[in-house]
Amino acid sequence: MFRKLAAECFGTFWLVFGGCGSAVLAAGFPELGIGFAGVALAFGLTVLTMAFAVGHISGGHFNPAVTIGLWAGGRFPAKEVVGYVIAQVVGGIVAAALLYLIASGKTGFDAAAAVLLLTVMASIHQAVIPCFPRW
Repeated sequence: MFRKLAAECFGTFWLVFGGCGSAVLAAGFPELGIGFAGVALAFGLTVLTMAFAVGHISGGHFNPAVTIGLWAGGRFPAKEVVGYVIAQVVGGIVAAALLYLIASGKTGFDAAAAVLLLTVMASIHQAVIPCFPRW
């Protein structure tokens, strides 16, 4: 069960950090040209990446609404719902906190660091994770 919860926590972290991070960059730096399409692609690619990377471990929910919906539809056991939701909320909060540190301009965490970090994340999307879809 720990492996499933860790996969959900990591997947939700990646989704919030990559998707919301691109939205923060798009809003804060329009000259980057990310726009609506870029934000939509960021969200879609983060879900796709995590579905391939850890979806086989946990089912790839990455969202409490998905977990609760699957449970309500009788496709997910009730005994695992609370653990999944907690893991997803923790992953989302940690990602949001890291984005806040980067976007707030605190010493050592600035927009340049955000661009660098998102560039690294994009490199991971394109090079590393597709090579190991069954982590």
